[in-house]
Amino acid sequence: MTVTSRWREVDGVFLLDKASGITSNAALQQVRRLFRARKAGHTGSLDPLATGLLPLCFGEATKFAGHLLDSPKAYEVTVKLGQRTSTGDAEGEVTESRPVAEPDQTTLCEVLDSFRGEQWQVPPMYSALKHGGRRLYQLARAGEEVERPARRIYLHELELLKLEADLLSLRVGCSKGTYVRTLAEDIASRLGTVGHVANLRRTEVGCFQLCAARRIEDLQAKLASGEEPAIDDWLLPVDAALVSEPALKLDPEPAHRLRQGNPVVAVGPPGARVRLLDPSGAFMGTGRMDALGRQVAPERLLAARQGGTG
Repeated sequence: MTVTSRWREVDGVFLLDKASGITSNAALQQVRRLFRARKAGHTGSLDPLATGLLPLCFGEATKFAGHLLDSPKAYEVTVKLGQRTSTGDAEGEVTESRPVAEPDQTTLCEVLDSFRGEQWQVPPMYSALKHGGRRLYQLARAGEEVERPARRIYLHELELLKLEADLLSLRVGCSKGTYVRTLAEDIASRLGTVGHVANLRRTEVGCFQLCAARRIEDLQAKLASGEEPAIDDWLLPVDAALVSEPALKLDPEPAHRLRQGNPVVAVGPPGARVRLLDPSGAFMGTGRMDALGRQVAPERLLAARQGGTG
C-alpha cells in the first residue's frame, strides 16, 4: 500500500468535544487520521486549555467553514479572581495578586449588565493575530508588547452561573472575534481586582451544540471494535451549518447553467445567500441573490464527485 492510498474522500462535518491540553490543529489531525480524510479543516481555534465544541469540516464541507467562523459562539467560563497571569488563563505565570472582596448581588449584576451588548475589546497579546507578519503570541513569548487596535464585539448573553469564594462562573454568548480571556480580565477589573480564566468550555457554535459532539476516544473505541464504516454515521451533511439559509430548488436547465458558473433567473430574498438544491433536492452549493431577488449567481458549488464519503 502506498502512503497516499490510506486517505479517502470524506465529505461532512464532525462535531468534536475537544479535550484540554491539546491544540485545535493537533485535535483536527488526530480526527482526520481516524477518518482517513484527504482534506480537513477546523472552524475557529480553541486554546489548549479550553475544552468543548470544535466543528471539523472534511472535504467539500471545508468550502463552507467560513460560515462557522463568522457564527456566534457560547461558552461556560470560570474566572479565578485575585490573580492575573501572563496569558490571561491558568497556563500562564501569576504576574499580579490582589485581594478579592466578594461583591454583593446588586453590584455583580450591574457589572455584568455593563458588558452586555456592543462594545470594543482590545485583543490579548497571547493571540494568533498578526503584527508585522508575526503572531502576537510569538512576540509575547519574546517579551515584546505592541499596541493592538480595539475590535467591535457583541455580547448577547452574560449570565451568572455561580459565585463561590474567588471563583466566578459565567455563561457567555458572543460574536466572532470575542476573547473570553480579555472579558474575564475586564470583568475582574470592574469588580476592583484582577482575574484570569481558570476553565473554559465552548458549548455552541452557530446552530451546533456541545450535546451532539463526540470525543476522540469515542472514535478510537468504535474503530477498535472493527466498526470503521460506522464512524461515518457521525458525520453531519456538508450543508449542516447552513440550515438557517433559505433554500432555492432549481429545475434541471438552470441547475446545469449554475454548475457552469452562470447566473440564472430565480425568485428569492433580495441580496441573500441561498442554499442551492438540484431537481432531486440534493444540496449543490450556495448562491447569492441579486438586489432585486430575481436572479441568483453561484457562490460556492460542490465538486462533481459529491455524493458522500468513500
